[in-house]
Amino acid sequence: SIIAIQLVSRARQSGLVITPRDVFQHQTVEELAATAQPVGEGERVEAEPPGAGIGRVPATPIMRWFQDLSGPVDGYSQRMLLQVPPGLGVGDLTRALQTVLDHHDMLRLRVDGDEFEVAEPGTVDAAPLVRRVDVAGLDTAALRAVLAEEAEAARGGLDPSAGTMARLVWFDAGPAASGRLLLTLHHLVVDGVSWRILLPDLVTAWAGGALDPVPTSFRRWAQRLAAEASDPARTAELPLWDDVLATPDPVLGARPLDPAADTFGTARHLTLDLPADVTGPLLTDVPAAFHGRVNDVLLTALALAVAEWRRERGTSDETAVLIDLEGHGREEIVPGVDLSRTVGWFTSIYPVRLDAGWVDPADVREGGQAVGTALKRVKEQLREIPDNGIGYGLLRRLNPATGAGLAACPQIAFNYLGRATAPEATDWGPADQADGEALGTGQDGALGLVHAVEVNAHTRDLPGGPELSATWTWAGGLFDAAAIEDLAGRWFAALRGLVAHIGDGAAGGPVGGFTPSDLSLVDVSQDEIDELAAELDGEWELD
Repeated sequence: SIIAIQLVSRARQSGLVITPRDVFQHQTVEELAATAQPVGEGERVEAEPPGAGIGRVPATPIMRWFQDLSGPVDGYSQRMLLQVPPGLGVGDLTRALQTVLDHHDMLRLRVDGDEFEVAEPGTVDAAPLVRRVDVAGLDTAALRAVLAEEAEAARGGLDPSAGTMARLVWFDAGPAASGRLLLTLHHLVVDGVSWRILLPDLVTAWAGGALDPVPTSFRRWAQRLAAEASDPARTAELPLWDDVLATPDPVLGARPLDPAADTFGTARHLTLDLPADVTGPLLTDVPAAFHGRVNDVLLTALALAVAEWRRERGTSDETAVLIDLEGHGREEIVPGVDLSRTVGWFTSIYPVRLDAGWVDPADVREGGQAVGTALKRVKEQLREIPDNGIGYGLLRRLNPATGAGLAACPQIAFNYLGRATAPEATDWGPADQADGEALGTGQDGALGLVHAVEVNAHTRDLPGGPELSATWTWAGGLFDAAAIEDLAGRWFAALRGLVAHIGDGAAGGPVGGFTPSDLSLVDVSQDEIDELAAELDGEWELD
């Protein structure tokens, strides 16, 4: 989805208008070309008057979610560490940051209690936000120690109540060596898509170039969301969300999560990689066989793994699993909006019930017929969620009449961040992964955890092929490392089983196929679709 948004933005820069929905519905260059229109021709994006993004901003669902966090949140941040050429100059960096601050409204956000307000351009001075640190001649260990120290200081220097939402640190390695550039932003003003807008803009501004306009302000988007929360079409979703949250969710750990005790400081982490020979077909062949998406595959395996893991631990024989999903949140739900150049925190968080049914663990690993049935079930459960779940946050956080009944929080969260080319060691690109890891956590250790277990996954396109990397984060007071390693291993085993299902004939029967959501013009069940597919397969074999 993030790649789709990037494609929309780059197409607009080249004079063509397409939407993220177009990208999913027309998945070839030829089909997209037939859909695309020249910029300005038939566009329905509402033109905003100057200054429309300035002033009080209605809280969005994720802003309200942020306000419910337990513990210190002034430093709740994201950051990016870049490798940069020598001789950037504090003056040029300050000018570049000032340009970006003045161009993107949300970087001038000020928080006053429960209120949010965007100040006018020029009111946030970039000069005190830029810092140069001399790291010339430092060895690797010494450099990473300085990176960690400065990263913590930058995070501690954020102050939402004063409108200080950004800090920029230049690690100057001297006139002949590449340095590092650390940009730290409060999470209230940035998300994964926003980084893909901000970093190129910062480089463009440093080089003296002009920044492309922002068609729709975050403030306009927030206003539209506030109205959308009480729309009858949204409130009609309430029974669906009530049904999802009615899913039994037995305690996974030694006790229920306690944000006062289970904090970021107690969190433990495990990162595992899936090799290219498995990741490649997992991201392409398996979704294609089932006319689905990558998330359908990843979540089917997770549902199978959690159900199996709970049964083995004796905590539950339920096959249904309740999981919080994260989405980019830039959904096409209101007309006249173009968010491809808008910076802010748009993330949507919503619960899903995934019930893959019970599949024998041996059948999961071998990729038997039941694994394909499980994927079809989970795919259809995900398709029942309208607009990628954005309605849940609207009803939970912005509608007083419906919010109280939607307060349950799943114990497990999952987020697939998409696929990207692994960075090379080039200037203005991401710094070495080990340098990034040296920065430490981006949150205060006293901040309470929201979930007992979180899985954040992404795919890196490496020279040898794509590799899925997943980081498991869990409350250290609830599980020991062996328990999470066991769960993570079962997930990877299920992913391998799904690849085997479509790859080596282990299924022992038909592989893939359509599901009811693929055939929206007719009312058919999965059994009817499978029967028809079997009949057709039989006729083709006779031919």
